[in-house]
Amino acid sequence: MTDTTLDFGPQARLVALVAGRVTDEQLAAPTPCPAFAVRNVLGHVLGLAEAFRQAAGKEFGPATDTDPGSVTPDITPGWRAELPKALDALAEAWRDPAAWQGMTRAGGLDLPGEVAGLVAMDELVVHGWDLARSTGQEYAPDEASLEAAHALLTPSGDEGDQAEGGLFGPPVAVPDGAPLLDRVIGLSGRDPRWRAAR
Repeated sequence: MTDTTLDFGPQARLVALVAGRVTDEQLAAPTPCPAFAVRNVLGHVLGLAEAFRQAAGKEFGPATDTDPGSVTPDITPGWRAELPKALDALAEAWRDPAAWQGMTRAGGLDLPGEVAGLVAMDELVVHGWDLARSTGQEYAPDEASLEAAHALLTPSGDEGDQAEGGLFGPPVAVPDGAPLLDRVIGLSGRDPRWRAAR
């Protein structure tokens, strides 16, 4: 992965599109993240977009140093204008090959730039699914984004640790031959069959 970069543009645009279709009435709806309503997932996406933009540029400060699990994210009144701009800025920042090189910081952790890029893409793929599934929208990330998320989430050396928790929670088994999106979502600790209550 060292000599390869990912284009965040398609996935960033997809998440912005999904978010833009969320109605005010859906902001309090439940999501596959038990502690988060839709508004909290939107707030998290806004925060991670800025944090990983700064991580790409090696700009360290509160956004890159804060553990995202230490606060419950929320939206502000201007989120509908702010979120697409933040996602565009994230995609632009990761177009710089230097973003993928050397060390950086995100979520209070120091990690290689190439790993931070994969984590950022995985966050967009998984939380985009959270938003789409919670609000009854279709969701079809591009193949490169899905493959990057899958590569990050797939157990490598220590499968015991992955089985215990992984990045998001214990993996959920999916059928053999399931679509790549379902496999990514299962590895993220979510049930691909999850649907919002009607």
